[in-house]
Amino acid sequence: MASGHPARWRRTAPRAFARWRRTAPGATESSTAVTANSPTRHTVLRARCGRLVVVTDEFFPPAPEGATLIHDRRYQVRTYKLNDSSFLLRGVVCDEKPAGLYIPDDPDPLWMHHMIVDLEVSYPEFQIRSAKVEFREHPHTACTHIVPDYQKLVGLSIARGFNNKVRELFGGPRGCTHIGALLQAMAPVAIQSGWSMRVGSGVGTVSEDTDPAENEERRRRGYAMNLNTCHIWDENGQMLADIRAGTPIEIPLSVGKRLQRLGRDESEWDTVNG
Repeated sequence: MASGHPARWRRTAPRAFARWRRTAPGATESSTAVTANSPTRHTVLRARCGRLVVVTDEFFPPAPEGATLIHDRRYQVRTYKLNDSSFLLRGVVCDEKPAGLYIPDDPDPLWMHHMIVDLEVSYPEFQIRSAKVEFREHPHTACTHIVPDYQKLVGLSIARGFNNKVRELFGGPRGCTHIGALLQAMAPVAIQSGWSMRVGSGVGTVSEDTDPAENEERRRRGYAMNLNTCHIWDENGQMLADIRAGTPIEIPLSVGKRLQRLGRDESEWDTVNG
């Protein structure tokens, strides 16, 4: 680790990182353990039900034959529902040098950057209500001088035009390049979290007993956050044409495969998503 941290903390840093990310306000508790020095590093996630999910080579392919790892950057973004109208978006970026690369005979990996960003976001407006930026590990003492500037995030939409605004406000000498990269990784997660927030809320669903104009408005609200975000959601594309015509959106492929594996019917998705 950077100077100033005792060897005892340095050696346990990956576990300290794991403990830090266990909980968030109003969140479901989880626990994470990290094995830092094994040939195949893996992360173990403990869900509420007690099952263990091991993320190994299935998640990240192994190194090419004969290649040597020289750097590992990890992004992780999690979303926690605070209430029906807001969620906490928490992002972490960590740059790690393999054990012994920078300091000969050092048995542990060395964290060069470890930054954390918390954004409270309103739903369904996707407006940032509060922002907190924390530098846990950084190479220079003056790195943290930029932290107050990130209060400029408050009031921004994290949906439309967010990445352009981040570059405008914090690009180049106006910010930290690693926080900027993390923020741009967090923005799509906010949109994905919108789908999670709407599960069971009835947003986007229609009824035969409802006025056609009202049904059209429900459909519009259902896809508004994704409009023109990618080629699938092109406002002039087939997906939007089908939605406007009242054709149900296909079940997400991963959901369909999981239901099939569980021996359950795809109609369950309509119940959950409705």
